[in-house]
Amino acid sequence: MMIFASAFAGGLLIGLSAALFLLLNGRIAGISGLVAGLGRPADPSWRTGLAFLVGLVLGPPVFAVLAGAWPVMRIDASLPVLALAGLLVGFGTRLGSGCTSGHGVCGLARLSVRSAVAVLVFLGSGMLTVAVGRVLS
Repeated sequence: MMIFASAFAGGLLIGLSAALFLLLNGRIAGISGLVAGLGRPADPSWRTGLAFLVGLVLGPPVFAVLAGAWPVMRIDASLPVLALAGLLVGFGTRLGSGCTSGHGVCGLARLSVRSAVAVLVFLGSGMLTVAVGRVLS
C-alpha cells in the first residue's frame, strides 16, 4: 500500500493548492489560463500566475531534493513527435476553453457540467489516441 502513498500525497497537495488558489485569488488554477495571462502584463493578476507557474517549475527539483533522487521517467517518443503533441495539446486547450487542471481538478470539484463534458472528451480522445497509436506501431 505504501507504493500509493506518494500519489495520494500528490493528489492532496494538488487539491489543496487548487482550493487555496481559488480562495485567495478568486480564480481557477487552470494552467492554460495562467499561461495566457502572462501575455497580458496590463492585467494585475499576471504576477500571481507567474508565481504559480514558477512553483510548478520548482516542484520537481524540490521533490528530487526531498526524495534523494529524480523519479525514473521513460519517454519513447522522438523530439518532433513530442513537439507536435505539445502543439496539439495547446490547440486543444484553447479550443476547449481550458486544460485538464482547470476542467479536471477545479471544474469537476465545482460540479461544472461544462467541465464534466470537457473531461470526458479529454479522456475519450486520449484513449482513442492510444488505441490508434498501438494499431499503427
